[in-house]
Amino acid sequence: MSTVDAKKSQKHTRLEDAQAMILGTLIISLGVNLFIQTGLLSGGSAGLAFLIQYSTTISFGQAFFLINLPFYALAIIHFGWEFTLKTFFAVFCLSAFSDLTAMMISFESVNPIYASIVGGSLIGVGFLMLFRHNASLGGINILARYVSEKYGVSMGKFQMVVDCIIVLLSIFVVDYTLIAISIIGAVALNMIIAVNHKPGRYMGNV
Repeated sequence: MSTVDAKKSQKHTRLEDAQAMILGTLIISLGVNLFIQTGLLSGGSAGLAFLIQYSTTISFGQAFFLINLPFYALAIIHFGWEFTLKTFFAVFCLSAFSDLTAMMISFESVNPIYASIVGGSLIGVGFLMLFRHNASLGGINILARYVSEKYGVSMGKFQMVVDCIIVLLSIFVVDYTLIAISIIGAVALNMIIAVNHKPGRYMGNV
């Protein structure tokens, strides 16, 4: 089999892309709601959406959708329309699923440390599904992918640094203990990505 034929055989169909983005964002939405239930934060645009939800009457889903709008310009310029449209769809799904999940399930009691580790890991797994189908959740993910592909820097390591900085900047909104626990969640999330996603490794239909 030629190299061209091999690439074609590995290319995802539109149905496979849609399935991965829907399932990936469903998994992420569960992790998001574990964070919300315990008052935890994450980094990136999601972290800003958490802060907005905790400080205002705007839901996480609404805030997350609005925050990501400016990043689509960078995505179009550097990654093209296909990646941008997939990312827009993924952001829309997560925004909707996060608010829907909050209405469909409730937690009577959740240990914050458990929520940070399990929730962060769920979000990381969901991210991998999106990355492997040439999509992301916008915001810092777009910037991290750009840095990874241009300079060979690990996406997980880059996001880990940025995410920890954003979590630390939230001291005016969230209790210090929850911030420390949130950092554990950020490490869990980005370790999943750092271990399982490398520049040049399987990327689906890229």
